[in-house]
Amino acid sequence: MDVEDYWGVGPKTRDLLAESLGIETAIAAIESGDLRALTEAGLSRGRATRILRRAQGGAMDVLATRDARSVYKSVLDLASDYAVTRHAADSIRLLTPLDSRSAMESRLETVMDAVAVWNALDESTREGVIEAFDAYDSVEGGDLAGVRTALALRETGVTDGVFAPLADLEVEQLDAAADALAALSADGVAAGADDRLDDLRTQLGAIEDMAADAESVIATIRDAGVRGGDEFRERFVDHVVSEAGVDVGAVREAMVTDAPDVTDFVSETLRGLAADRRDAVEEREADVRERLETSLELAREDVDAAVDVVDEIARDVSLARFARAFDLTAPTYREGRVLAVENARNLELMGGDVAVQPVTYGIGDHSLSVAGANEPPRGDRVAVLTGANSGGKTTLLETLAQVQLLAQMGLPVPADAAEVGVVDAVVFHRRHASFNAGVLESTLRTVVPPLTDEGRTLMLVDEFEAITEPGSAADLLHGLVTLTVDQPALGVFVTHLADDLEPLPSAARTDGIFAEGLTTDLELEVDYQPRFGTVGRSTPEFIVSRLVADADDRRERGGFQTLAAAVGEQAVQRTLSDAEWSG
Repeated sequence: MDVEDYWGVGPKTRDLLAESLGIETAIAAIESGDLRALTEAGLSRGRATRILRRAQGGAMDVLATRDARSVYKSVLDLASDYAVTRHAADSIRLLTPLDSRSAMESRLETVMDAVAVWNALDESTREGVIEAFDAYDSVEGGDLAGVRTALALRETGVTDGVFAPLADLEVEQLDAAADALAALSADGVAAGADDRLDDLRTQLGAIEDMAADAESVIATIRDAGVRGGDEFRERFVDHVVSEAGVDVGAVREAMVTDAPDVTDFVSETLRGLAADRRDAVEEREADVRERLETSLELAREDVDAAVDVVDEIARDVSLARFARAFDLTAPTYREGRVLAVENARNLELMGGDVAVQPVTYGIGDHSLSVAGANEPPRGDRVAVLTGANSGGKTTLLETLAQVQLLAQMGLPVPADAAEVGVVDAVVFHRRHASFNAGVLESTLRTVVPPLTDEGRTLMLVDEFEAITEPGSAADLLHGLVTLTVDQPALGVFVTHLADDLEPLPSAARTDGIFAEGLTTDLELEVDYQPRFGTVGRSTPEFIVSRLVADADDRRERGGFQTLAAAVGEQAVQRTLSDAEWSG
């Protein structure tokens, strides 16, 4: 097998990986999802992530459109913000839609177990766990960081659920391994690993300093009244022993016997002694390194287990924090074509600290039972969603896409309850304000093929009419709705052309979002909860009422009043009166 056999790896990428890692190591990195190895080899993080997502066997073809891929990426980016380590953030970004319901349910069970354990911890314990991870950076710290974090996590005392594997780690072995890992480095054995090695290095440093300034050594001895001969030699021995801590025998052994003068005697003796100490340092360091590497080899299985356990806990705790932050719940997987949510919230809005009105909505044969008259009908596989501008229709489509994709990744969803049928393609198409034949053709080439495939498709299409002229748009949109019904698929189509689509196929219905009026600040007040089986209205009188009220210039106001007459002056005046009265 060659690196080019993987999706996204062409000749240039292959050459880069071959030169940086070698073919076998590059293949191992791709198979294990080692994002760090690929980025260190020179690939951009985005490209490496795309390669690994495909290599990990995920069902990336579910993301049938650019907008579906955008929702997928934004959800993972949001989840990765709650990662407790950089490695966990990378692991979350590598999550993909899964290819079987059993795989989805298995991952979801793991994540929800982590959520339950995390929610059960008191605040101080959660802080202790986060502090343990704060010192762990597997991207930079490697095995040592993993081992130290494993030991720190054990000290928190958490042993339930996702933390249970910590109990199987051998603490004594990991302590010894941590010492060995801390002592070993690419530059040699670190200070503090061996007292004798530290002493030898200190001696070497002191001797090299004296050798670099032999005249200063000579002056110090002569200041004591010694000029030469045997007395000078003895005072020199005493001085070196005192300043460098070297034993007397080593100094005497290094002393030269044939130096022509004092300067040569001191210089040559110190250089010889430095060479001797250097040899002693190298010999001692080699012995210490061998001992540490042997100790580390004996603990290798424990180290690998600790790093793996920490990485898994970090990923699951990160997802639990994400779920807790957004009050996510486990979806229920259903056979057949269904997508239904109770009190769903849009993650992007919640992440932006925007007030969110939960929405209940459903298509297909769901079994959600919601109190009140506005319970989603059951059985309709396709809905045409209509209503006010800025009424949250696009946001609802995006929320449904978030729920579907999160569920197919085996992750909890932003709703009080959700029923999700597994699909093979999510066709999410946002409104694009381009109006030409090229855009129409490219859009049709994007949204139609997934429908005509044999797989299960979810269509979420926003204001299709924005890319072609109104007359043709109604005909084409009716065709898309009919094709979605006939395939059969699930679909929600946002449009302002509901009246032009009648009659709809029997498996489709029309839903509406309504503007309720203007607030005291003349802001549009919308009930974002769709009303089922009815056409929503854009209610332009609310917009015109605001323009009339806000106009300062007399002529400008007169222009808006002309528009008020066109949309119904009585309705505009009533809207203004209601806003003033509520104020």
